[in-house]
Amino acid sequence: MTSSGTPAREPGAGPFEPTPSSATAIFGERIGLAEKYAALLAGDGVLRGLIGPREADRIWTRHLLNCAVIAELFQPNCRVVDVGSGAGLPGLAVAIARADLHVDLVEPLQRRVDYLIEAVDALGLASQVRVVRGRAEDLVAEVGGADWVCARAVAPLDRLVRWCLPLLADTGRLALMKGAGAVDELEKHRPALRRAGAGPVSVRTCGADLIEPPVTVVTVDAPVTRRGNG
Repeated sequence: MTSSGTPAREPGAGPFEPTPSSATAIFGERIGLAEKYAALLAGDGVLRGLIGPREADRIWTRHLLNCAVIAELFQPNCRVVDVGSGAGLPGLAVAIARADLHVDLVEPLQRRVDYLIEAVDALGLASQVRVVRGRAEDLVAEVGGADWVCARAVAPLDRLVRWCLPLLADTGRLALMKGAGAVDELEKHRPALRRAGAGPVSVRTCGADLIEPPVTVVTVDAPVTRRGNG
């Protein structure tokens, strides 16, 4: 810890964005844990190449807050799979914001898996968060049956849906973080989503009362043939 109470970082990672006031509204009593994760991202995350060197001064606004707000989509005590987790975004941010969730961080690259394991341990989240190495399409037996599958900046919508749909429970949903072009991307890939068997699709915003701009999320239901009459 520094003298001001901010978690210490590895040297040489550049300026570190102060904790914004909106972070307390999002993380509640776990704000200290969120600050510790922010320090990990801005320090070791940058030094190990998981976060760009220019990202340290916007860890909260560009990464932590806009990832954490998608937790408002998730029902209590559900299981969430974060595909292509990288540095733990959005999965670790969601887990910190919602202590009731069970989160699997799926990541194929070993160096990122190593970082995630260390981060989960450092944050004391081992009972809530599991790190699984591999590609989503190869892990149906291990992480399938999820209530929600989320992803951020992993792949175009058509590929993401094809990889992630098999991981859902019969009533599960995908929460795919997309930018301002979400509607155009959805229209471009809508035929591919139908071919993949996707259920109803919608574009939603998260964090409208907490961050500016709010986050755009494409939600995709599990295939209708698996959802029965529900």
